[in-house]
Amino acid sequence: MRFNLIVLFCLVHLACVCAADDTANAIAPTHAEVSYGPHPMNVLDFYQAEGEGARPLLIYIHGGGWIGGDKKQDPARFKPFLDKGISYAAINYRLTGVAPLPAPVHDAARGIQFIRSKAKEWNINPNRIALTGGSAGACTSMWILLHDDLADPEAEDPIARQSTRVTAAAVSAGQTSIDPKVIEPWLGANVLKHRMINMAVGEATIEGALANYDKYHDLYVEFSPYNHLDGTDPPLLMTYGNNMTLPSENAGHGIHHPVYGVKLKEKADLVGHECHLLIPGVSESAKYSNANEFLFAELLAP
Repeated sequence: MRFNLIVLFCLVHLACVCAADDTANAIAPTHAEVSYGPHPMNVLDFYQAEGEGARPLLIYIHGGGWIGGDKKQDPARFKPFLDKGISYAAINYRLTGVAPLPAPVHDAARGIQFIRSKAKEWNINPNRIALTGGSAGACTSMWILLHDDLADPEAEDPIARQSTRVTAAAVSAGQTSIDPKVIEPWLGANVLKHRMINMAVGEATIEGALANYDKYHDLYVEFSPYNHLDGTDPPLLMTYGNNMTLPSENAGHGIHHPVYGVKLKEKADLVGHECHLLIPGVSESAKYSNANEFLFAELLAP
């Protein structure tokens, strides 16, 4: 009995220590759940970094296939940026179960415009803003990076008059195309089993999306980052896992396949765009060994 009590005491003590560590490691946003648009999901968190002068900013766009996910991240992921004087923000957006494309991507773009409108108040350098995210967050980040500016100088809404152009993006396991007629030849039929492809256009099944492909063609083309790449775009770094098996083994493998990066990198090299592709044992960069190195270089440049 005494032994059991000692064990119980040790477990309780360990739990308290772990809880204390978690509390110590937690970083509260400077501004939390800030509304940037009309929908309840249009909210963001902002963490202001210390430093002299206006601070560069890293914006995180979460993944989840545009179907799920949330802006919350382990503080260990973004603390290195705060430590270097880089502010950080994370955006939530409407998911495709609520509103299909263009909603998730245009929401994220508006989040950037909103943050830029706060540049003076939040001490942000509007000329040093970079994006990051994984999977669908990577797809959105690349689309914004490579797309023409969405700013509307004539808009009555002052947020809409702000620029969506950013300095750079570092992303992981991102879809460079969401067009089923493009990605099935790249990756095999399994990629179409992932709900991201049909839910993106508001179809419950891939069969419905393909049967109505002509109706959705323009959306698939518009929201594929690959189609917007040219030699004038800001720098991009992409990371992927190294399972190069083709055709893709299953839906999860297909939707995050390294070939997405290979295809964009090939086009980038042809048009003279600065693009770094990191696939362990397959592709490396002459300048950067990881995403943080790239982001520090781009955000802390003079």
